[in-house]
Amino acid sequence: MTVDEAYISGIGQSEIAVKQKRHPLLLTLDAVREALDEAGLGIGQIDGVSTYPGRVPAFLGFSPVGADELIDALGIRARWYAGGGEITSQLGAVVAAATAVRAGLARHVICFRTVYEAAALARPEEYPPLRRDRVDGHSQWFAPFGAISAANWTAQYAMRHVKRYGLTREQLAQIALTDRANACRNPRALVREPLTMDEYLSARMISSPLCLYDCDRFTDASTVIIVSAGGALDEVRCTPVRIAAMAGTVERHSWDQAEWMACYPTGAELWKHADYKPADVDTVQLYDGFSFQAVAWLESLGFCGVGEGGRFIEGGRRIALDGELPLNTFGGQIGAGRLHGFGFAHEAVVQLRGKGGERQIAGDPKVAVATSGGGPLATALLLARD
Repeated sequence: MTVDEAYISGIGQSEIAVKQKRHPLLLTLDAVREALDEAGLGIGQIDGVSTYPGRVPAFLGFSPVGADELIDALGIRARWYAGGGEITSQLGAVVAAATAVRAGLARHVICFRTVYEAAALARPEEYPPLRRDRVDGHSQWFAPFGAISAANWTAQYAMRHVKRYGLTREQLAQIALTDRANACRNPRALVREPLTMDEYLSARMISSPLCLYDCDRFTDASTVIIVSAGGALDEVRCTPVRIAAMAGTVERHSWDQAEWMACYPTGAELWKHADYKPADVDTVQLYDGFSFQAVAWLESLGFCGVGEGGRFIEGGRRIALDGELPLNTFGGQIGAGRLHGFGFAHEAVVQLRGKGGERQIAGDPKVAVATSGGGPLATALLLARD
């Protein structure tokens, strides 16, 4: 182990469900306890907390728990902590923690993402929905045209692939079909039923070419990643996973008129900081708030050329659990639930530790990529068990 490197030690996850009655802070504590137990750490050893985007009072379903609340609830003596939305997407919180431990600002940092969107929609009296009296800021370019969903924004880029590169619905379907097949093997997954091509093609359209099954679904859950300094690994009892490289990009802090999604420069940047190459990767856990985002990440990370993503996943064999590049082995956000980015890093560590159970990749995987975002903001982590 290298003293000046950052490692993922513990990982934890609460129950994944919709319309949870358990308070979101308690879900967060559930995930923290599991992560601490796996790492063999006590709360007294934690000296940092990092989250995205922090507590959002105007939209509590999206982010109901902040770093300061967790620090107070657990009595953490934090030497360093951070929480905010102005970073390169959700896993930017892990990047910030890794940077902090490399700089000697902390030894063990709890990174977490808690979502409560399904419960908030079910209980608007407790979690009032976001309402505005006027349109301003970025929304002025979308709301007047009814394009208020990220499905509309992502669909623009997906349709370009349809028109320019020949992406077909049958090709795009392979992301959703693969996610759902893998979710059937994940006991924590939200949807544990397979999806057929006929069901996919007959589903109602949301924003062409994206149909209902191309979209993730609101979920109530918390995921925790503990980032530890290389010099503190003697305190950890589990197999550490090195953060071998990380990259993040803000292509344009808006979906308006950006030529390319931010995943493209982020994917290229990741390999500039790595001793590995795409051919060394054993599994990819790629953000799929909408299925096309996973296709774009495959292209941007160099697993295929720009515009070749549809042909790369055609038929689904290449990205299947027993394929050459297993994708989203826990079910992704389409199958396992919208864990909003953190689920991908969690699953990468599960696979690299050989703890996947029925969904475990064969052949002793050692290198994985986990990503979040991909639209105007994007983050990529290269993780290695070495």
